[in-house]
Parts: sequence; structure tokens; C-alpha cells
Amino acid sequence: MITASPAARITPDAPAADWRQLWREAVTDAGELLDLLGLQHLAGQLPPADAGFQLRVPRGFVARMRHGDPRDPLLLQVLPQLVELDEVPGFVTDAVGDMAAREARGVLHKYHGRALLIASGSGAINCRYCFRRHFPYGEEMAAAGQWKQALEHLRQDPSISELILSGGDPLALATTKLEELGRGLAELPQVIRLRIHSRLPVVLPERIDDAFTGWLGALPLQKVVVLHANHANELDASVDAACARLRAAGATVLNQSVLLRGVNDDANALAELSERLFAAGVLPYYLHQLDRVQGAAHFEVDDHRALVLVEALRARLPGYLVPRLVREVGGDASKRPL
Repeated sequence: MITASPAARITPDAPAADWRQLWREAVTDAGELLDLLGLQHLAGQLPPADAGFQLRVPRGFVARMRHGDPRDPLLLQVLPQLVELDEVPGFVTDAVGDMAAREARGVLHKYHGRALLIASGSGAINCRYCFRRHFPYGEEMAAAGQWKQALEHLRQDPSISELILSGGDPLALATTKLEELGRGLAELPQVIRLRIHSRLPVVLPERIDDAFTGWLGALPLQKVVVLHANHANELDASVDAACARLRAAGATVLNQSVLLRGVNDDANALAELSERLFAAGVLPYYLHQLDRVQGAAHFEVDDHRALVLVEALRARLPGYLVPRLVREVGGDASKRPL
């Protein structure tokens, strides 16, 4: 059993700020972000129109960035850069074959026994390396019409035992919208497990509020929440508390990271991330090689370097803290281990 660090225990502090208000207050202007960090001199290096992918970052996440440091690993994940406009061979708009895996509105079916729902096109943070930065969310939203098309597809396929909520970010949806899905899943006895992939417990931990944990805890399903943190500096006491609340609601909490040049392509940084995750009661799960999406080539780490880093982790960490190095390849029956 994973035990929480003292910082992760829930305490009866003052009521947390409403996550929806914090969402609305997110920084969406790159110039403002640079001003907040004392990096105004970099404004002339910003691409026009955010390189076609709007900046969005919660102010609480900005507060974890190092003031005055243009190489801060959190800043580099969200700040638009001119290199995103470069056309690099092999980097495409649909890097993992999502469009070929569509089976109903907002339903992707890539792997046996599992279906993924594009629950929302929104996220509290827009990471520059996002493999769905070009995805046509307007046409592919499983939550539309009270999840009707998605649930009908699941009803017709008795092989699907696990449902994966993804996005965007599924926790961008109001809890009342998630409750609609829960009621629909009650009619699908073959679905025994719900997996939620979300960055919000890390970048906007206030989202893990009483209403959400009440809904999650009441679901008569096995529950897995897969977080997404790439660097130890992303985790603070508020994230610890959110993770504790998820576990108290009966969820197994895992983390997946993306190997990113200049952010975490360092054995010390990766080891510190694994240790910090475990202190928050979270197990490292996957370390993804970058999905080769158009606009993200500057983050790529070659496979040789990636394998050297994982070997270094194996030499210094217990096996349960070493994430599996994988790549997603469109059409494969599973993630491809490296």
C-alpha cells in the first residue's frame, strides 16, 4: 500500500477557492506570463498568435515557476516558442493515429477491452507538446447529448471492460456532467473499471473538491486516476492533498510523464520526480517518448538518450519507482516498450 506523506493529509483548513473561478482566471496571454516571471525582455521572441495554439496556464501553476529563469522546466512546457512554426519531417497533426481509431462520436477504440472517450476539448493548461493540439474537438465530443452516442457504442460491444476518460481533460467537465456518465455506465455491466487521465489534479488541484470526490467514491467500479506530471517542481502541498483525496475516494493513482528535452531529460530530474510522486502517494507508470506532433519537434529526445536515462534510474531507484519507457504507435495493439 502507498502511504501518504504528512503534507498529503487532509486538514480542515479554510474552504478552497472554487476551481471554476480559478479556471477563468488562468493566464492566456504570453506577454502577461513573461511579466509575472520578470522575463519581459523575452517578449520579442514570442511567435505570432501563440503559434496557432493558445497559451493557457493556471496562476497557481505559474506560482511554482522560478522567477527570472527563462529555462524553468515548468515555463518551457507552456510558453509558445518560434520553433513551433518550423516544419519538421515526420512531425504531423495526428501523431498517434487517433482519427483512424474513431468508432463513434468521441469514442476511440485502439486496444482490446478498452475504449477511450474524448470527454472534453478543454484543459486547464495547454502543454506545447500536446499530441492532440490539432485534434478536431468540435466534431468529437463524447459528452455531447448526455453521452448518448458513446454509451450506445459501449452497449453494443461486450468486450469493453475498461472505459478511459481523456481529452482535452475530462475533469474540465462539471461534476454534474460526469454524473450523467455514471448513470449511463450503471446500465453497462461489462464495464468494471473507469480510468481517468487528467492533468488537473497537478495544475489545478482545487478541482478535486467534495462534489467530485463524492461522485468518484460512490461509483461501483474499480477506479484509476492517471495524473500527468513531468517534473518534481510541479508538485506541492496542494497537489499532495488532491492526491490524498483521490485515494480516499477509492482510486488507484498513477502518473505518466513525457520525456522532454530541456525539461526532464536528466537522470537527477527523473529520479527526483519519481521520489516526489511516491511521497504524494502516486506510482510512476509510463515515461512516454514524445509523440511526433507538428509543433513539438524541439522537445524530442532520441531513443538512445532515453534508454541511457532509464538505465540510470534502474541503477538508483527501486523497480517500482522506475516508469516504463514507451512509445505510442498508431495501429499497434498496445504501447510499444523501448
